[in-house]
Amino acid sequence: MPSDLAKKKAAKKKEAAKARQRTKKPDDVNEESEQPEPQRNGLTVFVSQLDLTKELDEFELRKTEARAVTGVLASHPNSTDVHISSLSLTFHGQELLADTSLELNSGRRYGLIGLNGTGKSMLLSAIGHREIPIPEHIDIYHLTREMAPSEKTALQCVMEVDEQRIMLEKEAERLAHEDSECEKLMELYERLEELDADKAEMRASRILHGLGFSAAMQQKKLKDFSGGWRMRVALARAQVLNLDQPDQPICCSRFKRILVLISHSQDFLNGVCTNIIHLHQRKLKYYTGNYDQYVKTREELEENQMKRFNWEQDQIAHMKNYIARFGHGSAKLARQAQSKEKTLQKMVASGLTERVVNDKTLSFYFPPCGKIPPPVIMVQNVSFKYSDSTPHIYKNLEFGIDLDTRVALVGPNGAGKSTLLKLLMGELLPTDGMIRKHSHVKIGRYHQHLTEQLELDLSPLEYMMKCFPEIKEKEEMRKIIGRYGLTGKQQVSPIRNLSDGQKCRVCFAWLAWQNPHMLFLDEPTNHLDIETIDALAEAVNEFEGGMMLVSHDFRLIQQVAHEIWVCENQTITKWNRDILAYKEHLKSKIEKQAHDI
Repeated sequence: MPSDLAKKKAAKKKEAAKARQRTKKPDDVNEESEQPEPQRNGLTVFVSQLDLTKELDEFELRKTEARAVTGVLASHPNSTDVHISSLSLTFHGQELLADTSLELNSGRRYGLIGLNGTGKSMLLSAIGHREIPIPEHIDIYHLTREMAPSEKTALQCVMEVDEQRIMLEKEAERLAHEDSECEKLMELYERLEELDADKAEMRASRILHGLGFSAAMQQKKLKDFSGGWRMRVALARAQVLNLDQPDQPICCSRFKRILVLISHSQDFLNGVCTNIIHLHQRKLKYYTGNYDQYVKTREELEENQMKRFNWEQDQIAHMKNYIARFGHGSAKLARQAQSKEKTLQKMVASGLTERVVNDKTLSFYFPPCGKIPPPVIMVQNVSFKYSDSTPHIYKNLEFGIDLDTRVALVGPNGAGKSTLLKLLMGELLPTDGMIRKHSHVKIGRYHQHLTEQLELDLSPLEYMMKCFPEIKEKEEMRKIIGRYGLTGKQQVSPIRNLSDGQKCRVCFAWLAWQNPHMLFLDEPTNHLDIETIDALAEAVNEFEGGMMLVSHDFRLIQQVAHEIWVCENQTITKWNRDILAYKEHLKSKIEKQAHDI
């Protein structure tokens, strides 16, 4: 029978459970069954993005079915480190990893890099779906995109990830209604006490606070946050974390467990990573340090490798020449020739150094767009807010854009950078004021979700032929697609079988052949490898038209932007120094905020 002390504890727990039940909002109970009606602007996006999330989950399931993974756990089953040997991975029969090893140590933050299509995202997906034999006591959270907009608050979203606590609380609540003194209920309360269930909300709040959420923001509904802030909510839910393309500079450097991320931003990799994993020629190669240290170490290793390769080739050529000249000469020379032949055989048997294989260079191309007289776009006293109940994003904006405009938009998450591009495109209408555009101007907008509009069952060649029927010859279209790094089999494979980076290249080919006068690039570097980003920067610099860029990749901004506009506090101001100075300004600002906290 339960003791008096246990009964008192149970009574307190029961009262706390009732209090939690009373504080639940009515729409929290039925939020799965009752979706809000679509409304203008914000909520329409909310509903369509929920549908899109379901489609992406189904697509991820299909990828899992087409993937085959083998590997052997080589670390101790109870270790917090992970070591998998003999790791191989195939997708639709294509070998992406072959007899390599995966080594992840607790407390380290790994940047996984490599060319588009080599299998980086596929590896993280395999880890996230536990297709690799990682011990069950190691929790895995695979983050590929921000949280979908919903009616839940940021705090609720973080708390709901604690599945064990939620299950125990529900069971305790059910038993409390049946018999408040049963032994099973007492055991549940004891287990909840061990888990510090009463402090779950405080722990979740502390995590969100560490990621920049004020107390008011923690109670804000997820549908009212920008994508960058929803990405932070997703990060707060993580324990052991796989992070695929974190397009926002979230606080990964504070993560103390195991972090594996894919990013093609050198700034991000330098600021976050303690180690680099390079996926090259179906092997995982490990480097200590951040991205800059990786580049330096790899250059030194490849230089030494080429020296060794050249020395071996010289030795082989010399021995072969000696054998050919003296193998049939005098007895003494013949013996020396035989000795050299044995030496040569031993060299070959022990394994020769391979030549360093450099990655193929890539070039993007934006066709000539022709000239149109200014002003191309005029923004006149424009204000905007998403609804009457939300604050203004912008007030009284006044500026013009011409074909010589090369602007990077920077500023905090939620300040309205992407919103501004949508206003200029006409996808959103100003609340007040007017946007005038030249009658002949064509605008090409690349955004983070453009790949989701591709027809996945078509090949890149079929898709482009369908979009541009004026190009009749397949060989001509093959040449066009080839300029964007898609060659051979990639051009005729279904788009669904391509990597995210390769899908982005299809989008850039499609965008370029729209022949726009203005390029609006909203986070264009997501999923592109560093070599492709450099090719994109070169193509943008050669482009005859105007450009507006939203990016967290300071390196790209430095390469292509002539002006920097800061979106903040409902307005836009010109930054009169370069992007590196702005980066230092941000760093000082963040350090001050951290000090104030």
